[in-house]
Amino acid sequence: MSHSFRPAPFRYAMCNEAFEGQPFAGVCKLLRSLGYEGIEIAPFTLAADPLHVSPAQRAEYRRIIAEEGLVCVGLHWLLVTPKTIHVTTPDTKLRTESWTYVRNLVDLCADLGDNGVMVFGSPKQRSSTGGLTAAEATKNFIDGMASIADHAASRGVTLLMEALPKSQSDVVTTLEAAAGVVHTINHPAVRTMFDTHNAEDETEPHALVLERWFDLIRHVHVNEMDGRHPGTGDYDFVSLFKALKRLNYQGWVSLEAFDFEIGGERIASETIEYLRRREAEASL
Repeated sequence: MSHSFRPAPFRYAMCNEAFEGQPFAGVCKLLRSLGYEGIEIAPFTLAADPLHVSPAQRAEYRRIIAEEGLVCVGLHWLLVTPKTIHVTTPDTKLRTESWTYVRNLVDLCADLGDNGVMVFGSPKQRSSTGGLTAAEATKNFIDGMASIADHAASRGVTLLMEALPKSQSDVVTTLEAAAGVVHTINHPAVRTMFDTHNAEDETEPHALVLERWFDLIRHVHVNEMDGRHPGTGDYDFVSLFKALKRLNYQGWVSLEAFDFEIGGERIASETIEYLRRREAEASL
């Protein structure tokens, strides 16, 4: 790959679902060779029920990540499996079981790496259901996340409330709403994050939105507005990166694409080259 521009101060990571089914060690080796420093893990890629990943398997994943020179950034796509999970349902038994499941995912996150984040998107598993209003579902979400915050803190994990657009969910659809959840829970283990693709309902430039809520943001996902990887569309990453630099952002810039047709290796390679060029422009 080209080294014509200066090394980037941002720490780049990539979500692993683009490589689902491929040998984990090989994926880690590839990402490190391309210049990524972190890997973000979708739990369903490890097992049909991620909680069935044994302590020995968790230790092996952790060893591989470290030996390949990467950091486990944390988890995202938390509730793809099992299919029965729903964290805002009026069914109290199912809701309690679902939050117990999330609590146990905290342990998986901590077992895979230190100081990880858990990005809480999962639109189908948090949207209002069973006759609840969006406000009622949001209250159930807040109560549930608050109930596991102490455990997350004890394991060094930060729970991140992700804003999702109305096209995906009716629970927490803007960064302002996500910040409201953080403020309501008022716990150091609960913060928010910014995802370029999922910010479609924001009415101000994303750089301004990012700056307004920056004190609560602990993670950044990058992708095009249509879900493809950066560089395939026209998202203004230079403005985003200028804002992150001005604010002295120290977290991860993590690639989460949704279209894997061209293959994980090409997505990984094209993205980091593209983002480094945009970052260099942002520094001018």
